Amino acid sequence: MSAFIDPPVKIPFYLRIGLWVARRVTGKDLLPPRLLAWYPRAAVGSGVLEALVAHHDGLLDERMLKIVRIQASYAAACAFCIDMNSFQYEQALTQEELMALQGRKDANDVPSFSLRERLALQYARLISQTPLLFPAAFIEELKQHFNEREIVILASTAAQVNYWARLIQALGVPPAGFSDHCEI
Repeated sequence: MSAFIDPPVKIPFYLRIGLWVARRVTGKDLLPPRLLAWYPRAAVGSGVLEALVAHHDGLLDERMLKIVRIQASYAAACAFCIDMNSFQYEQALTQEELMALQGRKDANDVPSFSLRERLALQYARLISQTPLLFPAAFIEELKQHFNEREIVILASTAAQVNYWARLIQALGVPPAGFSDHCEI
């Protein structure tokens, strides 16, 4: 399975540096940044977006942000995103928790999820649906359990996954082979 288009043969030097960094971080020669080389401005902008993603901030620890990224990946039905974001999920999630993120189990029935985690998961699903609808009662509950900075980090984390999901699906990029959990 391959993307809808092939990457350019000639990639500008400054983008090759970014590709080298991506390869060092992920251990793989990823197709999305190579395809973005057709339009270097998109490649640079996407690289900056990716470099600034939150991985830990105050009470929003790595686990919280990882489950938000995985939830947004499943909600956007992006096999590449699921593959990438669920890589080594077992270091942060149980099998039961993963089933909830996949929609095979109700997150409210998973006792290991905290109330904040359940709210963050619901927020990620709402951010990833079309049309975007945010019930007032849910937003009030979210504001009771997260401060303004945390809400921005949750929203931008899920939105970043949605950016990549739309771009990757629009280019027909298949999963990169990080995990065996990319079923949608």
